[in-house]
Amino acid sequence: MLHAHHHKNEVSPSISSVRLGLKGMGCASCVATIEKALLAQQGIHTASVNFAASTVEIGFDSDIVSVSAIRQVIKEAGYSAVEPRDDSEESLQKEEAEKLAEYQTLMKKFWLAGAISIPNVLLMYPQLIPGLNEFMPPESLERQIVWMIQGVLTTFVLFWSGSQFFTGMWAALKHRSANMHTLISVGVSAAYLYSIVATLFPHIFPKEAAAEPFWDVTSVVIALVVLGLAMESKAKGKTSEAIKKLIGIQAKTARVIRGGTQKEIPVEEVLVDDIVLVRPGEKIPVDGIVTEGASSVDESMITGEPIPAEKSVGDEVIGATINKNGTFYFRATKVGKDTALANIIRLVQQAQGSKAPIQRIVDQVAAFFVPTVMILSLLAFMGWYNFGPEPRFIFAIISLVTTLIIACPCALGLATPTSLTVGIGKGAENGILIRSGDALQTAEKINAIILDKTGTITEGKPALTDITVMPDFEDNEVLKLAASLEALSEHPLAEAVVEGAKQADLSLVPAHDVKAVTGHGISGTVEGRNVLIGTSKFLSEQGVAVDGLIDIAEIYTPKGKTPILIAIDGKAAAVFAVADKVKADSKEAIAQLHRMGLEVFMITGDNKVTAEAIAKEVGVDHVLAEVLPEQKAHEVQKLQSRGKVVAMVGDGINDAPALAAADIGLAIGSGTDVAIEAADITLIKGSLKGVVTAMDISRATMRNVKQNLLGAFGYNVLGIPVAMGVLYPFFGILLSPIIAGGAMAFSSVTVVSNANRLRFYKPKGAKS
Repeated sequence: MLHAHHHKNEVSPSISSVRLGLKGMGCASCVATIEKALLAQQGIHTASVNFAASTVEIGFDSDIVSVSAIRQVIKEAGYSAVEPRDDSEESLQKEEAEKLAEYQTLMKKFWLAGAISIPNVLLMYPQLIPGLNEFMPPESLERQIVWMIQGVLTTFVLFWSGSQFFTGMWAALKHRSANMHTLISVGVSAAYLYSIVATLFPHIFPKEAAAEPFWDVTSVVIALVVLGLAMESKAKGKTSEAIKKLIGIQAKTARVIRGGTQKEIPVEEVLVDDIVLVRPGEKIPVDGIVTEGASSVDESMITGEPIPAEKSVGDEVIGATINKNGTFYFRATKVGKDTALANIIRLVQQAQGSKAPIQRIVDQVAAFFVPTVMILSLLAFMGWYNFGPEPRFIFAIISLVTTLIIACPCALGLATPTSLTVGIGKGAENGILIRSGDALQTAEKINAIILDKTGTITEGKPALTDITVMPDFEDNEVLKLAASLEALSEHPLAEAVVEGAKQADLSLVPAHDVKAVTGHGISGTVEGRNVLIGTSKFLSEQGVAVDGLIDIAEIYTPKGKTPILIAIDGKAAAVFAVADKVKADSKEAIAQLHRMGLEVFMITGDNKVTAEAIAKEVGVDHVLAEVLPEQKAHEVQKLQSRGKVVAMVGDGINDAPALAAADIGLAIGSGTDVAIEAADITLIKGSLKGVVTAMDISRATMRNVKQNLLGAFGYNVLGIPVAMGVLYPFFGILLSPIIAGGAMAFSSVTVVSNANRLRFYKPKGAKS
């Protein structure tokens, strides 16, 4: 038996995930119903419903349960699973057409209910119409006939305009659960049934409680709630603007060279290793590597970086970016679903479907919310019926109906997902990929941030920063001779010298008799002159008087720069200083992080002197120097143990353990080969400004979520007691169900509109 059990553990489950669209969700409590039904099924590990996008993300074991079985579970829960849209323009348009059709149907239902509500309201208050009371006194047959006509018209409203509430309620009842539809259906039905009795059998009510039907309540409440749903459906359609933008920027066609001829083909048909031609002004269709030609490419739609990137043979290009002035050929490396853009779209969609911890709490509340409201409304009914003033029965009905209607949890269900969807989309537009709602919520609480030095604060490669030459020599001459010799060296510092000469537009010449002494220096003959480059020890061993050079070198060392000494024809000639240059906007970004109230740390494997010098230059508070890559994660944990909520910013590979250990890991990546796996937030461009933007977006989004939740909860906490009649004994105020319906519709629309306000937010650090 033991053996069998052991064997079972060896078989790794085949974990798969599937994203399905959902139809028939009415409110926040549907979310809980669907998730509960799915998680009760054996083989399903995770289920996350996104109410705003009407989708569900399911993680399951494909050996135990199939996708068709999953669809069946959703169907049995009273909803239907549909194909989610794939990432193409056609499916987006189809989805938009469906959303529009849904909106138009709801608006038709609203107009019918609205048109019938006007006479209903006027006839409820005959004193408003001069002469109407004389024409048909309250007890007269005429009045009863008018009521009957109203009743027939209201029946149309109830069963056509209000049909979705009943189908929704029935679906929930089959699973012994209740939802928003239940509240609305029970409320309007109670008013409707009471009105039928009052119209047909008015004499059964006591004299002092003269029966008046509530036809207006039924029709107006349905009109208002349906209008709320229509507005909500329209606003929900707007939240995924970011995805639409991203999908819209894909190229449609590609010019491919096959069999020696050019062919224009749809971008979907490009294969890996195809050679693609790109002309000036065209979109680059897929990801690849330049094989011939050169150009500059506007990559702002992927990285948010406004300055075009120069591309020549061997450089990577990203699909959907725009070629500026040159013509070039490239070899396709990633096509279709594997391109950087397709990955970004997928990540953004997954993130928008994920939940923030705050939302999980809301979902749990929503599940208990509806049954609680049903109980409260019955208590209100019983209280009024037993202890209320006359006409007791009418008061009891009003409080029952109003309580049910005002408490609809729509706004609660929309509060978090709409804001998250907009916030995460806002990030994507600024070249920031936020992994999940979790990451977004945690990022807001960060109070300490650790920046990796190399490649994050600095460029990550040494550059020639200073040249000091001795009296008899000239800058460019020394640089040309030195670079010509260094061109044959493998040393990283040599590369900086060669690059420096290129930038000064100097052409290099061949060097002869080259000898390199590892760790010390290099010697050789250039244009007939004997050139020595290296340490003071190396030069003095060759008989050069280096005292003057050492004095200059000592100025550079404390600044964190590495001095290189040069002698020409046995004479001390110059000192070059090489350093890892700080990125142009690092200093400003760090100042912004300080203004946001964050404590900034710099972590590096470099020696203390260099680290302190750079920290001073960019304004970092604390320096953690000489830290080995494997100790970086430990430094993160040390800060966490002091009660800090820590963000770690690194450029990927060697920072992965630290990125994973931090509360939030931000990877600074170059477009395509981002170390996305370990990071919670990925900054596609290589600037620290992105960190500021990411923090700011997360703060703005969570602020927005909290406003929404405060609005939604506050509205219910205040609205329900008023609807139950708490104010009546003191102020004689009892809410009418009509006002309750209006308030409920208004609360949902407010929440969605507030979330959409985020779309116009200008985050700090973002390029305008």
